Amino acid sequence: MGRITALFKADGEETAGGYSISEWWLEPNTKGPGTHSHPEDDIFYVLAGTMSILVGTTWTDAAPGSFVLIPGGTTHDFENRGTVRAGVLNFSTPGTFEPHMPGIVQWFRENPPGNAVP
Repeated sequence: MGRITALFKADGEETAGGYSISEWWLEPNTKGPGTHSHPEDDIFYVLAGTMSILVGTTWTDAAPGSFVLIPGGTTHDFENRGTVRAGVLNFSTPGTFEPHMPGIVQWFRENPPGNAVP
């Protein structure tokens, strides 16, 4: 997805729909998917770099080891405003997220991620 990479570690089919686990990596100075919401709960665990994460109306700069819970239906976004690659481990429950990935990939083809910092 341009400057964003997602790798699924466990999908809903493997977990009987209970959850999915994926890694998301953003290159330096990369906007994320944009403000959105979905019915699944999201849990982000920051692996590397600093990921700026929007929950509701509040942005937080989450350092490695940070844990961010986003309840289903809550508006959120994420981006890498830093100068090094940033990654998060994402837990999504229930595990109904990955069937949306083909549409998300197509959206990023048509709307490549821009710069997070002007």
